[in-house]
Amino acid sequence: MTPVLSGDSPIRILVADDSPFMRVALTRMIESHVRLRVVAEVADGRQALDEIARVDPDVITLDIDMPHANGLDVLRRIMQTRPKPVIVVSSVTQEGAEETLEALALGAFDYIPKLVSDDSFNILSIRDDLVAKIFAAAASRPASSSAPAKIVEKRPEPPPSPRRGSFPSFIPGIVAIGASTGGPKALQDVLPRIPADFPAGIVIVQHMPAGFTGPFARRLDQLSKISVHEASDDDAILPGHALLAPANWHITIHSRASSDLCVRLSKSPANSLHMPSVDVMMLSAAETCGPQVMGVIMTGMGSDGALGMKAIHDRGGYTVGQDEASCSVYGMPRACAEAGVLNRVVPLSLISEEILWAAKSSASLKPTA
Repeated sequence: MTPVLSGDSPIRILVADDSPFMRVALTRMIESHVRLRVVAEVADGRQALDEIARVDPDVITLDIDMPHANGLDVLRRIMQTRPKPVIVVSSVTQEGAEETLEALALGAFDYIPKLVSDDSFNILSIRDDLVAKIFAAAASRPASSSAPAKIVEKRPEPPPSPRRGSFPSFIPGIVAIGASTGGPKALQDVLPRIPADFPAGIVIVQHMPAGFTGPFARRLDQLSKISVHEASDDDAILPGHALLAPANWHITIHSRASSDLCVRLSKSPANSLHMPSVDVMMLSAAETCGPQVMGVIMTGMGSDGALGMKAIHDRGGYTVGQDEASCSVYGMPRACAEAGVLNRVVPLSLISEEILWAAKSSASLKPTA
C-alpha cells in the first residue's frame, strides 16, 4: 500500500543541480512554503547519490545535465536501489524534452521546466507548480523504514466498479482523453495497447509546457500501433489516429460540412487555468458529437476535466476514470468520481481494455449493409 505523509510532517527535499543560480532559486522557491525544507544541495551526480544515502530526503529535484553522473544515471540508481519520488528540472530544448520523457519512463514522478528568464510572473508560476508537485510527490512516496516523516496507510482500493448497463445509443466516433501529472507514463501504457484498426479517432489533452508535446507525440507514435502526432489546426479526426493537443493551445472538436470531424486550435478562453484544457476539449466533443463520445480521465492534479466529463456523461456518452490506486495523483479522476459522472472506474492496466470493449460493443450496434 502507498503511504501518505501526515499533515504536520515537514517535507525534506534534496536539490541536485550543477548551476549555483538554479540551486539558490530552487531552494528559495521550495522554502517559501512553511512545510518544505531543503536538507541538502549538491552540484553533481556522484554527490547526489552520496547525499541521498546520508540524508534520506522525502523528495528529490534532479537536474539532467550534471558532471560525474548525469541525471538519468542517478535516476536509474535511485530506482534500482531505493526508489524515491524525483522531480526532474528540465531544459525546454528538444534534447531536454526527450531526456525528460526518458526520465519519466525510468520512474521520475514529474518535471518542471528550468527558469528561462527573471520575469517575476514566470518565477511565481514555476514556484507554485514546483510546490504543488513536491506535495503530490511526497504523498506518493513508497514506505521507508528509516523515513523521518510520519506516515499513514491508505486503505486498499476496491475492485473496478461494475459497468452501468449497456449504452444502446453509444457509438464512439471519438475517444477524448485527459491527463496531467503522471500522464506521460500512463499514456505510454494505454496507447500501445490500441490496435491499428481501432474504429474511432482519439484526441488527447496532456498538461505539458511548450517544447514537450512534439517530442512526446513522436515518442507515443514510435511505441504505438495507431498513428500519433501533435495536432495542427484543422487536422481531421480519423479512425486509428490520435491527436495530442500542443502546449499553450486549446483544442476543440468540430464537424465539417462533409460531416467528418476535425480539431481547431485556439487561445480562447484565455483565462483558463490550463492551456490546453481538458474541459475545453471535452465540452466541445460533447457539444459536437453528443453520445458518440467516450471520455477517459486519468491521473493528474486538480479538477480539469470534471465539467467536460459531466457534459459527455449527461449527453449519453461513456465515461471512464482511472482508479486511485494506479494514479500518480488522484485529483482529476477524484473530481469526476465525486461528481458522480463516471460509468466505470478501472486501474490503469484496464483502461485500454475498456476503450476496446466500448468500441467492440458499439460495433455490434451498427446496422449491417
